[in-house]
Amino acid sequence: MTQRPYVIDQMISAKAIAARIEDLAQQISQAFSDTDKLVVVGILRGSFVFIADLVRELDLDIEVDFIEVTSYGNEMKSSGEVRILKDLRGAIEGRDVLVVEDIVDTGFTMHHVSQHLMSRNPKKLQSIALLDKPSRREVEFKATYTGFEIPDEFVVGYGIDYAQRNRNLPYIGKVRFT
Repeated sequence: MTQRPYVIDQMISAKAIAARIEDLAQQISQAFSDTDKLVVVGILRGSFVFIADLVRELDLDIEVDFIEVTSYGNEMKSSGEVRILKDLRGAIEGRDVLVVEDIVDTGFTMHHVSQHLMSRNPKKLQSIALLDKPSRREVEFKATYTGFEIPDEFVVGYGIDYAQRNRNLPYIGKVRFT
């Protein structure tokens, strides 16, 4: 795939992201204060930076696991078909689980992953998304916790990519094609 030239305009600063994660971690720590150990499930690949910062702020005993799914490939919009590329390593039956996603767009991925994990009978299943684009929703899904609601813009940075590029930006930026 040949990429069109683009520039990235900062949308959410690294400082704003850090402050919001601190607030969210406090809420999550309170919500799961009675848990023995919270299983934090990151959806790869986009959530890896978010999950790393989030778990460092949680005041809980945690276990981290990952599930890798795809619905985008190298495209700018979801195909609507969600495929699991890597499943969890550990069992979640009877356990408290928090699913961590970078962005909820159409809702297909989080809806599919939530149903997949619920079939394993966790005690409690909640979700968190760093970003939410409700204007793009095609499948009904609302994360339990949301970092930022954003307009319908294609974004990169803080783990989120465009064709495997720009994940290393410390902020969220809007892609603008030139």
